[in-house]
Amino acid sequence: MEDEIFEKIVYVINQLVAWIASLAIVFGGVVPYIPQYRDIKRSQNAEGFSTYVCLVLLVANILRILFRFGRYFEDPLLWQSIIMIVTMLVMLNLCTSVRMASELNTKRRSFTATDSKDEEIRIPKKLFLDFDWNYFWSWSRFVDYLQCVLAFTVLAAYVTYLLLDSVLFVETLGFLAVFTEAMLGTPQLYCNYQNKSTEGMSIKMVLMWTSGDTFKTVYFLLTQAPVQFWICGMLQVCVDVAILSQVYYYSRYPQKPVSHTVHTTSAKAL
Repeated sequence: MEDEIFEKIVYVINQLVAWIASLAIVFGGVVPYIPQYRDIKRSQNAEGFSTYVCLVLLVANILRILFRFGRYFEDPLLWQSIIMIVTMLVMLNLCTSVRMASELNTKRRSFTATDSKDEEIRIPKKLFLDFDWNYFWSWSRFVDYLQCVLAFTVLAAYVTYLLLDSVLFVETLGFLAVFTEAMLGTPQLYCNYQNKSTEGMSIKMVLMWTSGDTFKTVYFLLTQAPVQFWICGMLQVCVDVAILSQVYYYSRYPQKPVSHTVHTTSAKAL
């Protein structure tokens, strides 16, 4: 009798731990962007957040969802991707509105052909997708980002549908999805190296991402997720540790920073 009660208690505890771990996986990735969103909202200044962060995460999570059609993985990872996509779209919407409000005299840029009658939005009528590549992902309207994401999703989904029977394609798709996300910290790593400083970067945020990436990698290993997931998870932790090493090095051995006007931050810096 006592053994049965003990087994039930252990079972309940295991289920509770699994439930908490699943919630952490689903929502843990978006938590660091909550203070970022609040900072932008409060200051009405989006210069400290790069929209290319959103681009990388959108591509990575769209590919991950498509990968699930060819190779099953845990439901929490699927919901993590869905919630991250929604979060990045929300961040893009905020950044676009804030930047356009503070740059009223800036020439408006568009992803698709536009024939606007608004005198303030002077976008000449062009052919579809006839835009300046120099301003890719630096458009003036949130709807342009939506159109770009939708176009990429449809194209990637079509190619996936055609090649879904190819094991090589499916495995490559999964690798590209997690590898793209794993490389998210490299722009910040390179930026720190160029500036010879970590000024303007949130150390707390990098610590938060390091702990989150470590937990995520352990989760991949324990749940026997596809090999692409935990290999790139380890790579992501290595990038985080490299950034923290820069923090230590440049604080202990300060060097003259390269002249610049704006401190660029990445996904892991607020």
